[in-house]
Amino acid sequence: MRNVLARRAALAGASAMLLLVPFSTPAQANPVTQTQITQLSADELPTDLVDAIARDLKISPQEYLDRAAMAQELGSYAEEFRAQHPEDFAGAWISEDGQPVVAVTTTAAADRARNDGYATRMAPVSADGLEQTLAELNSWIALLPRELASLVNSASIDVLENRVVIDIVNSPLGQALNLPTLLANVKVMLSPGNGGPVEGGPLGGDTYITTAGHLPETPISEIGVCSLGFNGVDGSGQAVNISAGHCNPAEGQPSPVFLPNEQNIDDSTQIGTFAHSSVGDPNDKLDYSVIALNEAGVQAGLDRPAIRGANGTTLQITGIARPVVGAPICKSGQTSSFTCGIVAADHVETQLYVADGVSRTINGFAGTACTLAGDSGGAIVTGTLALGITSGSNASGAPNCTEANLVLAPEGGTASLGIPVADIVSTFGSGLHVRTISD
Repeated sequence: MRNVLARRAALAGASAMLLLVPFSTPAQANPVTQTQITQLSADELPTDLVDAIARDLKISPQEYLDRAAMAQELGSYAEEFRAQHPEDFAGAWISEDGQPVVAVTTTAAADRARNDGYATRMAPVSADGLEQTLAELNSWIALLPRELASLVNSASIDVLENRVVIDIVNSPLGQALNLPTLLANVKVMLSPGNGGPVEGGPLGGDTYITTAGHLPETPISEIGVCSLGFNGVDGSGQAVNISAGHCNPAEGQPSPVFLPNEQNIDDSTQIGTFAHSSVGDPNDKLDYSVIALNEAGVQAGLDRPAIRGANGTTLQITGIARPVVGAPICKSGQTSSFTCGIVAADHVETQLYVADGVSRTINGFAGTACTLAGDSGGAIVTGTLALGITSGSNASGAPNCTEANLVLAPEGGTASLGIPVADIVSTFGSGLHVRTISD
């Protein structure tokens, strides 16, 4: 988001290369049913997205869809395996060559996974053990004075090295930060055309603006700019859009949401209000919002199961997914359009300082797709499945993704924080449902 609740969600530990960071299936993850992983065919993908897949992932559209589906199958298997053998499970991911891998702590568990058709890797610490370490680390960070806590960019679980990684600002004070000695397994890092229609009307990935006060009386510098996320509906039948929580300029209040009129901002059309917004609530630690759409929003087209990147060709949403390390992802946003990458970490916790100076912990997943200022709230997909909402990025201050990639390459490349849509749906309740083509 621009101008409102300026934030730093740097994740300069998630590399642009596959598999350099974590996996640990969240205990609260919702099962993904077979109907939810139905996808479009490769020739139905929009040209803008196909171009982004080739440019950023360097794989074919069919490989993109295949790996996305494989990741969801692996995620379901890993969740069941972990539930049955919590001490034996150490993580799972899609390898660089597209193969599913399960990490285990015992040879008996390795035999089970191999018999089920998965490659295996031995690891000394279970996923539960690593998550306990991560929780202890974040408890310690939360007690630090703000000037010290602000030096910690993020903490995450590195499944390949079977350890927790803490990313600290490379400064004299950051280098002198004393980590708690009771924590083991912690590493410090200093660190348009064919292929789809171009439709009129707003969709996920397009721009919305918002303000805490009356729009004509609000200075331009105080008008927030974010991206629409996934269209949905709640249990009462109310049409909604799921976006980022920090996009609400008055947290917890029904701030108005507008489609911008670029010729006359004061004449922008209100399409709804924030029905709910949450930024690091201690009960869920998510960054999300639910925008209740009015009749103008529905009539504008926000009742369709589709997204696009910055007014490009559209992509139909076919279901819901969960983050799995190595899974290919693409995000839509009003600033940088479609960009693609992979899930670099499925469990990241980062501290966010909001306007009142209070620190809040945000949970999500790390992705390597370039994300710029204004992309906040936009939709993230894997294949044609809804995966998450963009929360933050280490490239938010860059003018474009080309420059972001060049500048951040020595630090591991671009990295962004996504909020799993399955967790948002589960946490919000009230029958919240993401619109798909099967509706």
